[in-house]
Amino acid sequence: MTTPPDYQTLLLQRRGRLLVMTLNRPDSLNAFNLAQHDEMADALAFAREDAQSDVILLTGAGRAFSAGGDLDHIAANAAEPERFDHEIQVARRIVLTLLDIAKPVICRMNGHAVGLGATIALFCDVIFAADHAKIGDPHVGLGLVAGDGGAIIWPQLIGLARAKEYLLSGKLLTATRAAEIGLINHALPGDQLDQAVDAFCDQLLAGAQQAIRWTKELTNIELKRVTAALLDIGLGLESRSVRTSDHREGVAALRERRAPRFGS
Repeated sequence: MTTPPDYQTLLLQRRGRLLVMTLNRPDSLNAFNLAQHDEMADALAFAREDAQSDVILLTGAGRAFSAGGDLDHIAANAAEPERFDHEIQVARRIVLTLLDIAKPVICRMNGHAVGLGATIALFCDVIFAADHAKIGDPHVGLGLVAGDGGAIIWPQLIGLARAKEYLLSGKLLTATRAAEIGLINHALPGDQLDQAVDAFCDQLLAGAQQAIRWTKELTNIELKRVTAALLDIGLGLESRSVRTSDHREGVAALRERRAPRFGS
């Protein structure tokens, strides 16, 4: 049996034919720094090719699924925007690899999923969330374009009008509300989350694997078409926004815990 690779910021474990991927920076609420960006892309590629698993379970260690971008990492990109050029390519790999994984990818959203954390959760196939969790894409609150997948996946799940409401305001919504409007599948009390996730994964593992994979492939055709049309444009616009004074002001305001004073 092939041993899953070791990472600094992720934990990969086998449970029979289930491969569990855990975002593993709990002290930082699993916020993405450069290492976690890179390792996430590599881990998803491993999961895609892994012949010893039939279902992937993605979750977070500690209190959060992922709080989005690590503030120090975001600030470094704002100070040296050329650093973001590498991140664009990694973000592209993350989204496209999630779509290319033939086997089901289940999200156990154990806590808040924000920004890129929300995007990764929403590109999973089925999402179970603890009802105390919140989800949202507040790129605009930092003067950024939601170009790394949010502007693609939110409209696909909840329609254009509702997606615009949340993406243009950057506001978070509760897991319960997210389930009500179809953004996620289930919002459950925390003490019921594992039982529900395990039962669903077991159901999939006992199923006809080729039929499940082909059904996923069929249902993803339109999502892949939309992603192919929009992702590179979105990443390009986000790269432009990284270089703006509004983004630098958004980062400063977050560091100083005050409301931003945007100028454009």
